[in-house]
Amino acid sequence: MKIGVPKEIKTHEYRVGLTPAAVRELVSRGHQVMVQQGAAVSIGFPDDTYRAAGASIAATALEVFAFADMIVKVKEPQPSEIAALREGQVLFTYLHLAADKEQTQGLMLSGATCIAYETVTDARGALPLLAPMSEVAGRMSVQVGAHCLEKEQGGAGVLLGGVPGVPAGNVVVLGGGVAGTNAARMAIGFGATVTVIDRSLPRLRELDQMFPTQLHTLYSTADAIESAVLNADLVIGAVLVPGAAAPKLVSRELVRKMRPGSVLVDIAIDQGGCFETSKPTTHANPTYVEEGVVHYCVTNMPGAVARTSTIALGNATLPFTLALADKGWRQALADDPHLRRGLNVHAGQVTHAAVAHDLGLGFQATEVVLGLASA
Repeated sequence: MKIGVPKEIKTHEYRVGLTPAAVRELVSRGHQVMVQQGAAVSIGFPDDTYRAAGASIAATALEVFAFADMIVKVKEPQPSEIAALREGQVLFTYLHLAADKEQTQGLMLSGATCIAYETVTDARGALPLLAPMSEVAGRMSVQVGAHCLEKEQGGAGVLLGGVPGVPAGNVVVLGGGVAGTNAARMAIGFGATVTVIDRSLPRLRELDQMFPTQLHTLYSTADAIESAVLNADLVIGAVLVPGAAAPKLVSRELVRKMRPGSVLVDIAIDQGGCFETSKPTTHANPTYVEEGVVHYCVTNMPGAVARTSTIALGNATLPFTLALADKGWRQALADDPHLRRGLNVHAGQVTHAAVAHDLGLGFQATEVVLGLASA
């Protein structure tokens, strides 16, 4: 198979779809890989490392798209990239379509086969290609939140860990999944008072056992969220419904009642955000103040630590990339029900039920596309 790796063009996005090590694995199996010039030079992977791994180097993204049977990226395709896709081409990347009807319709019009990292599952029902970036975003959320609490950033001037004689800051984490757990771990490390809210009692028990004397857990109700948020210095939104838009757990009215200079960090912004006042931001302009509260809603948080993120993501995606290249997308999806759940758009049809529901679009099951079930 011919595999293409374009340079990411989203604002301040420095990650790359394949590392040189991944390229070497693909080339050793007889596949051809083309990487756009300078795709990863800023994170310590110059073009020569890709050449040494067996890749060819293209001057432009258009050359990469024209060459490839499968495009491997990191972030959702931008308009110019969608325009470069063609019928029958495979796109393997993060998509987050449930909050982005324009992108979804563009991918439908392209005729491409679009497989989303964030909806691929594993035998436990977890999301193995989202997990490494959730780990990064969860850990980052506390450090950026702590920075936003500084007075010159618009915050209340609170030091999360406090000092002797001064109480530590209160951190509330909405969601106890991978991102939320990593956020809690970092907040505990900062010395903050930490509360995690989740609707799964088994998960709350696990967290209680993980951090027995350092963490407060609350079952998710409107009362629990309101009480915790009103007492918080930093609230981290880490709620995920696979493939679907994030639920709005904190209303504008509740944000208005928070202490001035408090901070909201919305890890769920890729899926629309879990605060009613959230709107997407970039690393160039990461924050804004709404209702007196600092909001950090960067849609590609892990891009700030791009080398770590690229290697972590590549470790998770490589087995699936190899399967798609070795077998072709149809056979790879037919053989693996977990990879099959990654198919979001094919030949003009939405093939993920949650995406179709949230966007009000028609739906065709992946099993029908593959001929494994009747329409």
